[in-house]
Amino acid sequence: MESMKKSHSLRQKARFEKTLEDRLAFLAGKGKTPAQTGRDPLVRKWRAEVKAVGNRLKRLAELEKQNEDMAKIKAERAAAPREAAPPVKDKQPGKDRKAEKGQDAGKEKKAKPEKKKAPEGAQG
Repeated sequence: MESMKKSHSLRQKARFEKTLEDRLAFLAGKGKTPAQTGRDPLVRKWRAEVKAVGNRLKRLAELEKQNEDMAKIKAERAAAPREAAPPVKDKQPGKDRKAEKGQDAGKEKKAKPEKKKAPEGAQG
């Protein structure tokens, strides 16, 4: 995706800064004060664009750093010798299930009360 490339964002930022400088120079030539130029809609737009691209570049830098860290961790894991898995004890599944059932035997389910049937002649 082009918007996620650093070079594209840098070109955008340079273009927005150049346009902003041109607009500020134009307004200064007209005799506007800095307070008046700050309220100019185009100046505000280009400043917002420069800020947005700056934030995008910061995020791209964070992602690059995160990718480098992950690559480093993966390389360390690959280089580390694997430990042998602990031996698994042979379990007898029948005994475990019977033991569990024996514990649950004291906890019987409560019987549900029977529902009364409606009289046959009382149907709607």
